[in-house]
Amino acid sequence: MPTLSRRSFLATSAVALTAAEYAGAADKPNDRVRVAVMGGRIRGKFHLSAFPQQTGVTVTHVVEPDANLVPDALKVLAKRQKTEAAHETDIRKLLTNKDVDVLVVAAPDHWHALATVWACQAGKHVYCEKPASHDMIEGRRMVDAARKHKRFVQIGTQRRSAAHVIAAREFVAAGKLGKVPFARAWIAGNRKPIGTTTASPIPKGVDFDLWRGPAAMVPFHANRFHYNWHWFWDMGTGEIGNNGIHGLDVIRYVLGLDAPTRVTASGGKYVFDDDQQTPDTMLAAFDFPGCTVAWEHRTWAKNDSDLEGESFGISLHGEKGTMIFDNKGWHVRGMDGVAEKAVGGFDLAHVKNFLDAVRGDAKLTADVEEGHKSTRLCHLGNIAFRVGRVLNFDGKTESITGDKEATALLGREYRKGFELPAV
Repeated sequence: MPTLSRRSFLATSAVALTAAEYAGAADKPNDRVRVAVMGGRIRGKFHLSAFPQQTGVTVTHVVEPDANLVPDALKVLAKRQKTEAAHETDIRKLLTNKDVDVLVVAAPDHWHALATVWACQAGKHVYCEKPASHDMIEGRRMVDAARKHKRFVQIGTQRRSAAHVIAAREFVAAGKLGKVPFARAWIAGNRKPIGTTTASPIPKGVDFDLWRGPAAMVPFHANRFHYNWHWFWDMGTGEIGNNGIHGLDVIRYVLGLDAPTRVTASGGKYVFDDDQQTPDTMLAAFDFPGCTVAWEHRTWAKNDSDLEGESFGISLHGEKGTMIFDNKGWHVRGMDGVAEKAVGGFDLAHVKNFLDAVRGDAKLTADVEEGHKSTRLCHLGNIAFRVGRVLNFDGKTESITGDKEATALLGREYRKGFELPAV
């Protein structure tokens, strides 16, 4: 699988540095922003509710290859806007519609990059759910497309729009924790095994060819369809890409980290005896200059909150104290009374920031370059796990040194008609 040359990567990076200042350079839509939402399930329904709550926004289309999901999705939308939205099955047809300004990508991971690149080429701005991409080469291609076509692409790492997370960044930047040589994020899930299935007929109303999109065509399995796609390598990125991205992104953002130099991972499927391919237990470590970051998940752990009393959390271990993020905000152990409460609504604030940027009134909080850099930690963790070796990573060229097997996992092959375009 090819990787970027050092020269072309550095050229792209130079463009990215100035492109962050291009508010207003992209074509501004009319006062009313017209939005299409790709995906009709969990996050798709959130966006069908969130976007109409913003001033001057109309959702015009729901793009979903499973027609069975559309009625419920439209009911969610109807609670927020009187104007009906059209149903479109094929994203390619939707992107030819010049009356659509924004595409929201809430489809499975394996569709994120292709939909985003196509949308940028079609002149649409994009809000793409996390993780940014299915693999690292895709993520860089998304950045390239956003820059070339001068489109705003926001990644759905919405904690960056939370006031308490912004305050934490300022606290650390002021040196109040001192050096922070170690940080970690974790989740102890309460998932159930998905069991095993055999091939079965494609459900009526499902365009399975479009649902698979860039992924290789396989027989239909109920276990490889809605939501459970997370746990298969050809579509998902496992728990580190599903939830780890949130914790790892906050750590990168608050500590100002860029790229790791060394990555290790261990774990396996130790509890679930089912069809899942991704590990139910995982520990990944990322060595940055001056700091090691750890991600830990155990998706089988029921009501497990032994890590700082939180089933999901983040901790930054500094010389002067330990900053702990919990469901109330954050506090610093070792500094009595130093805390910041979480204020709800940062999901909507993230959407608003995106729309403000599209209108030329703000900079993106989670620009695609930042989303890509956080997502590549998930990819590197998964690759280190899959090959069972330490990875030495060059952040300047986004390449893995001296490991052909690991390098091959930086990208993938595409089905005819769903190839990721060169930018």
